[in-house]
Amino acid sequence: MAARPYWRGQIRLALVSIPVEIYSATKSGATIAFNQIHEPSGKRIKYEKVVPGIGPVDVEDIVKGFEYAKGEYVLLDEKEIEGVKLESKKTLELTQFVDSHEIDAIYFEKPYYVVPADDLAEEAFIVLREALRRSHKIGLGQLAMRGREYVVSIKACGRGLVMETLRYADEVNKAASYFREIGDADPDEELLDLATTLIDKKTGRFDASEFHDRYVDALKDLIERKKKGKTLNIDEDSEVGSDPRGSNVVDLMAALKKSIGPASGGGAGKAPAKKPAAKAAAKSEKKPAEKAPAKAPAKKRA
Repeated sequence: MAARPYWRGQIRLALVSIPVEIYSATKSGATIAFNQIHEPSGKRIKYEKVVPGIGPVDVEDIVKGFEYAKGEYVLLDEKEIEGVKLESKKTLELTQFVDSHEIDAIYFEKPYYVVPADDLAEEAFIVLREALRRSHKIGLGQLAMRGREYVVSIKACGRGLVMETLRYADEVNKAASYFREIGDADPDEELLDLATTLIDKKTGRFDASEFHDRYVDALKDLIERKKKGKTLNIDEDSEVGSDPRGSNVVDLMAALKKSIGPASGGGAGKAPAKKPAAKAAAKSEKKPAEKAPAKAPAKKRA
């Protein structure tokens, strides 16, 4: 568990208050950061804050400004900005409960682990956790953290609870504006059955450890090679094939059947069909050989 909680306070459900601690449930991945280097000298490039027509300026002379019209700014200093930040009330009041499927996944932003602050809080904490689990509900409320107010959800997770900050409605683009051009025709039933079979075949339990950021791994490998004076042949895996997507229903059907494999019954039915074709080909090859002796006398007469 992290040494310092991200937030300390209490979850309030009506007249019941549960002291809790909140810890960030995620951490930054193994990203690769680059610096800009002046190649001739090998020195790192620095950035200066400049004003057009004036040049470099002191940091003390810089204030924040909001552009309300083209070239027109409202200037704000740090004290004014700090003055409107919300104080953390140290209380998350659960004001509403919804079914777990009611909230679209696109609204969830960042998860946090919630644990009881002490032994005295554990009993009430467990009651809330199990009540949420049994009812399949998610608790909603608003919480001020570090000067900003968030909409948050609370749900059961293992022995504890998970709190997730949610995006506000105006932070999410409406899906209709992107999906309206997609046709609403019903798919071919056979294609749908094949696709469903393929999904069933590949269904399993989610294990995050099975997935790796291959781009980061490749960058690390490239950096190690460069450190050792080696070079990487970037054309090794640069196969340029044809578009794997079928151009028509027949291609899609064949691709789905091939993906499912012999277990589907579709692939197994094709194997016996090849044998008669092979025999027919063999017979056709023998026919010219049988006619050859008949042609030989014709050449002698000439």
